[in-house]
Amino acid sequence: MSPGLGLGRTLIDVRPLRASPVFRRLLVGRTVSVLGGFMTLVTVMYQVWEMTHSTVWTGAVGLANAVPTVVVGVFAGSWVDRGDRRRIFLFNTVAQGVCSLLLAVQGFTGHVPVLGVLALVAAQSCFGAVGGPASGVFIPRLLPKEQVAAGLALNRVSFTTMMLVGPALGGLLIGWAGIGACYLVDALTFVLGFYGAFGLPALPPEGEPSRGGLHGVLDGLRFVAGHRVVRGALLIDLAATVLAMPMSLFPLVNSERFGGDPRTLGLFLSAISVGGITASVFSGAVTRLGRPGPVMLLGAGTWGVALAVFGLMTNPWAGLACLALAGAADSLSVISRSTIVQTHTPDALLGRVSAAEQIVGQAGPNLGNLRGGLVAGWTSGATALVSGGVLCVLAVLGMGAATPELRSGEGAAADGP
Repeated sequence: MSPGLGLGRTLIDVRPLRASPVFRRLLVGRTVSVLGGFMTLVTVMYQVWEMTHSTVWTGAVGLANAVPTVVVGVFAGSWVDRGDRRRIFLFNTVAQGVCSLLLAVQGFTGHVPVLGVLALVAAQSCFGAVGGPASGVFIPRLLPKEQVAAGLALNRVSFTTMMLVGPALGGLLIGWAGIGACYLVDALTFVLGFYGAFGLPALPPEGEPSRGGLHGVLDGLRFVAGHRVVRGALLIDLAATVLAMPMSLFPLVNSERFGGDPRTLGLFLSAISVGGITASVFSGAVTRLGRPGPVMLLGAGTWGVALAVFGLMTNPWAGLACLALAGAADSLSVISRSTIVQTHTPDALLGRVSAAEQIVGQAGPNLGNLRGGLVAGWTSGATALVSGGVLCVLAVLGMGAATPELRSGEGAAADGP
């Protein structure tokens, strides 16, 4: 094999972009919309701080995002599995755009109390909690099975890049044009998000639609509990985030080890994002391998090891290298987990399982940051990092031992338990 051909197989697999114009347009719309979302996140934090100068209220921004995602998400998957996922996604995209437009209006006028701002953030999160599971069925319906992992990798690299760019761009726009303008830009990005999904075909569930209400929710939970591979994938992700999420520890570790330099603190988050982007860009060999289970186990275990070692570092550059490795491992683990979920779940249940994946992705990091803060309060930031990383590795080893289908990369795809 020539070096050029080897590099081509290592770089991110772009076959979905060439093979599916609908996917290509969907990815562009999603990327722009995610950019706007991160701009709004930093804008809300800035506005709430300026209004209150209280860390309690800025912390409430996270709750306004997380609580609706979890509460509404419990029933969102059942709703999604009863109708046309395209239409559901488009409606919720419009609704999220309206929320951003209302945020822009209050940003320009400045007459809305902080609770009103948080109410708009919570409303937008409610619509996102429904739109997320609806979009979870797009890639497996648009792409052949062998390209699903590649499509998810393209989604991941766009997300991590916007996570790095969005807050910085939001901060610049706030300084130049004010918070109202930043919210308005976000509202306009939903127009492109709508355009990206508008060309999709109708996407009703393939198979028997979900039963209504709690019955449909319980059907989805029974599938997750009974399907060893899907259950294992979600539990590993939950363990990795709850046991080893490091974000809440960064200020303390920066103070304990690196003199409290704000430049170092800013680089901590950037290092994780850069590592994630790099791994996604060079994910071609992994997504073409067709063995997401072993990749996810290795990625989640490496995440724990890298964060434990970071907790021992006294050299800032070595610490940043550990965080970049953690970010790279996390991206490969997320791509593999989503590949498992979307290729092992029947279409008629995919909205509910995507909702469960969304809840895990939202609740896990928040619980992990809480765990890290509590352990650090009792001991130290380094102890919280090292213990969390070790516990994550042990949990991954235990789940891998209990789920041989994940280790071998086998398991029936999209056919039930």
